[in-house]
Amino acid sequence: MQALLCREHGLPEKLELVDDWPEPEVGEHDVLIGVKAAGLNFPDVLIIQGKYQFQPELPFVPGGECAGEVLAVGDKVTRFKVGDRVLSMTGHGAFCAQVAANENAVFPVPEGLDFEQAAGVAMTYLTSYHALKQRAQLKAGETMLVLGAAGGVGSTAVELGKQMGATVIAAASSDDKLAFCRELGADETINYSDTDLKQAIRELTGGRGVDVVYDPVGGDYAEPALRGMAWNGRYLVIGFASGPIPSIPLNLALLKGCAIVGVFWGRFLGEEPAVARQNTEEVWALFARGELKAAVTDVFPLADFQNAYACMMERRARGKVILTLGG
Repeated sequence: MQALLCREHGLPEKLELVDDWPEPEVGEHDVLIGVKAAGLNFPDVLIIQGKYQFQPELPFVPGGECAGEVLAVGDKVTRFKVGDRVLSMTGHGAFCAQVAANENAVFPVPEGLDFEQAAGVAMTYLTSYHALKQRAQLKAGETMLVLGAAGGVGSTAVELGKQMGATVIAAASSDDKLAFCRELGADETINYSDTDLKQAIRELTGGRGVDVVYDPVGGDYAEPALRGMAWNGRYLVIGFASGPIPSIPLNLALLKGCAIVGVFWGRFLGEEPAVARQNTEEVWALFARGELKAAVTDVFPLADFQNAYACMMERRARGKVILTLGG
């Protein structure tokens, strides 16, 4: 079957599109999915370079999430049947025609979403929901700064922050991206490519600072964002899309009386599965009521994977980057 294959670690040009990758075996607890679309996320950039926390053995198929139709189910699967529209978080293996996933990692497609939208909602929305609900305990009336606010996870944080009643300040690197953030509901915006981030936070909050920082970017923006926090603030460490992992002067946490909080949704799934399922039900209900948009602006056929990766790596994406398969 068709698959995007990583035979050696490196940049996307080392990936190979093949037609002879073996079809997956279906275990008794597995769901076999005919993949229609797959979401491209920053971990997919890291994993092909050998830089991610969990590395599959070479060769492997990258791709951490997908959506499609159920083709077969294992003997002990009770939640799904052939023909169901589903999405799955796979860790890796989604950039191919078929994927077998344990039924606990498979979910029905939220009502009202097509496959392209559904392929990009799980990792981003559920990461942000966990971050804002359990890790930040975001409250109505608080102020939240979102860095990388036009990207895959950042845009979901903007939407969910507004749903939770926060005032959302979206920070991104271009005016076009900030216009996209305003469409998602951002109250204020900061173009940090031509503005001093710390000073902008001060001006927008009347010197008080922000209660929550949502940071999937890291790098040079981390310290000024931390310096812009209010007393009892929570700084959410989501990821490091800019590349460097920042070195933070820990005296800032002391002076601000703030918490630096790690967000690792993948481990959360394993550590607190019941809470994770409840989160999923709550987010899916928001989709069913039309209160979330599932913004998809960059869609590429699998054969055009190099341009899809470039869109992600050059930080040109607004919302999710999606690869399509199977017509």
